[in-house]
Amino acid sequence: MEIMRLIVTGTVGAGKSTFIRSVSEIEVVDTDTCATDETALLKKKTTVAFDFGRLQFGSDMALHLYGTPGQSRFDFMWDILIRKAHAYILLVAAHRPREFRQARNILTFMNQRMQIPMIIGLSHTDCPGAWLEEDVFLALGFMDENNRPPIVKVDPTKQESVSEAVIVLVQHLLQSCAV
Repeated sequence: MEIMRLIVTGTVGAGKSTFIRSVSEIEVVDTDTCATDETALLKKKTTVAFDFGRLQFGSDMALHLYGTPGQSRFDFMWDILIRKAHAYILLVAAHRPREFRQARNILTFMNQRMQIPMIIGLSHTDCPGAWLEEDVFLALGFMDENNRPPIVKVDPTKQESVSEAVIVLVQHLLQSCAV
């Protein structure tokens, strides 16, 4: 059986755990614990190691979804998870521009370790103050319009939205392998 490892990364509260829970066919394995730092201002629990979910496609293909912690103090987990990944999605909360720098740092961290296909998932696009795709691209350092990853709006609470994002990621991965 072929296993495709996909990473779901991003800042705290971007929707990584919810993303995986929305689409996993198994009960998600998580390492959530009570938030004790500034994260507690956003949510009660936070991921400290990883989340794991799975999607099975027939008897010969499975997607393993790994969600990273959002805090940079857990970047050792980012390093472990990205090294065996086939592709990743960077979730960015479009309504929290103060976190775009951290999202860019995560992007840089991942790209320094592995050159693998990635897409950007914009969450919270329906919230007041949400930035437009073009502005998020620029904030993340993608100045060249011809050299940008795919971007998709995603609602991590909706299975259909998450499924569409996973499909875009897998299609991007397959297109990258064909080149």
